[in-house]
Amino acid sequence: MPREIERKYLLIDERWREQVLRSQPFRQGYLSDHRSGRASVRVRLKGDQGELNIKSLELGSSRQEYEYPIPASEAREMLETLCQGPLIEKTRHWVDYRGQVFEIDEFHSDNAGLVVAELELDREDQPVEAPAWLGPEVTHLPRYFNVALAQRPYCQWSSAEKAGEDAD
Repeated sequence: MPREIERKYLLIDERWREQVLRSQPFRQGYLSDHRSGRASVRVRLKGDQGELNIKSLELGSSRQEYEYPIPASEAREMLETLCQGPLIEKTRHWVDYRGQVFEIDEFHSDNAGLVVAELELDREDQPVEAPAWLGPEVTHLPRYFNVALAQRPYCQWSSAEKAGEDAD
């Protein structure tokens, strides 16, 4: 069974921008209400590539994940006609730090101001070498899941939530 092992962090400053390898716009939406099931079903447009993604809704750093390419025209159509809640719009930046590739998501629209770094790992206990710009880990806070941001965007969060404090 395919599993994604990923840790998520806030950033403490903008120094990561000096190390960006490449960037790409993402637009994604959800076909199912995550509150009523055990998985989210997402449609994503990465530049001119479409994807359908099913991810289990487990807390922690490890989840089941299935991802399939679909035609970009179909992804656009689903985003415009079938997705629930506001769409997630972000720019993903890839940053290599000592052989670890961090995916930094800079959110736009209703989630503007939120910037998180994700690091995919081979195993849950794998050590992470933290760059100086990496802030507190928020892997355990469900409000940082993209599916949650589609239901309750960053613009609706309290100051404490935006600071990464536990409120979930």
